Amino acid sequence: MYFCTEKVVYLPPFRNCFTQQIGEMKRLTLKNALDAWQAIQPLSERDRSRLSRRFTVDFNYNSNHIEGNTLTYGQTELLLLFGKVIGEADVRDVHEMTASNVGLKMMSEEAAMKEMPLSQHFIRSLHKTLLREDYTVYRSLPGGQQTSYVIHAGQYKTRPNSVITRYGDRFEYASPEETPSLMTDLVDWYNEEEKLGKLSPMELAALFHYRYIRIHPFEDGNGRIARLMVNFILSRHDYPMIVVRSRKKQDYLEALHQADMEVGPVPSEGAHAELKDIKPFMKYFTELVMTEIYNDVLFITERNENIWWYDGERVVFRSPNYSKILNAMLSQPTLSLSDMQSLLGINRSAIQKLIIQLTEKKYVERGEKDGSWRVFIIPSV
Repeated sequence: MYFCTEKVVYLPPFRNCFTQQIGEMKRLTLKNALDAWQAIQPLSERDRSRLSRRFTVDFNYNSNHIEGNTLTYGQTELLLLFGKVIGEADVRDVHEMTASNVGLKMMSEEAAMKEMPLSQHFIRSLHKTLLREDYTVYRSLPGGQQTSYVIHAGQYKTRPNSVITRYGDRFEYASPEETPSLMTDLVDWYNEEEKLGKLSPMELAALFHYRYIRIHPFEDGNGRIARLMVNFILSRHDYPMIVVRSRKKQDYLEALHQADMEVGPVPSEGAHAELKDIKPFMKYFTELVMTEIYNDVLFITERNENIWWYDGERVVFRSPNYSKILNAMLSQPTLSLSDMQSLLGINRSAIQKLIIQLTEKKYVERGEKDGSWRVFIIPSV
């Protein structure tokens, strides 16, 4: 029985999941996903490595892309896995992505020390790792005047922060004055709830995320920290880590907004919200966790030469020629179209047409300097 995170969208001659999965997706539950995950434990060293490499790229790309980082998925993969920077890339975005990966490793190591309680020091250290150093932000005021302020790495905010919702409302977060005490409450609550064990790891992660976001303790980087902390909590309880996909950013933000409407605008009340108060976000978060986990199961267990993965999406090619071309690119990156024609026995014009489609989907690209092929879509075999 197979499931997918997306509805079937036909993009002849390939599609992103099988037709029969539509009905089966409706029957997917968190318990089913977790049972399927447990059934494939322990993972082989190869499968752990494949999953880790995929998650490294997917998490860092999406978490930073949500916040405006301009690196492409392909640039992110080459930077994080091979230390290469290709094409036009903003220097700040490159440094931000590199620091994000350091933060991910730091979080994973901390999560593995399950006997250690969560501390504010760790959260502030994680923030300093992401931001690296203090920096100044310059803004133009409505009257044309210039203003500036300093973003402090690893320190709680010293100025108020808020967000303008897509409905045009200004939503205030906790004030600088109340932030330290609210963060103390949050960390103390988490450590106590973890000991009590009344909340499931998923409930604990979702509620921590919501309460943290309502505090917004730092001047920048709060969303990235929140998503790291979700995975810190899941990982500590042996759940697989998850990715909030940037292509579904609006679903994520809308779930938080709907929960805000239920809880109300007072920051301190949001920072002490209960599960019953954040039902819209819990619904979103439950669906996110179960689909991410089940896709991990599919990624590990499916073995089909025509099934590939790209940024969390399962891609099923109808024509085997796609896989033939992709595998040829992987094994011999410097192949020319003529080489492919001779090697694969496929008409040159057909090869060109398929490569154009693969390039348009950003599954592959060709290096400008050396002409070698770069493949960013992952095979299932």
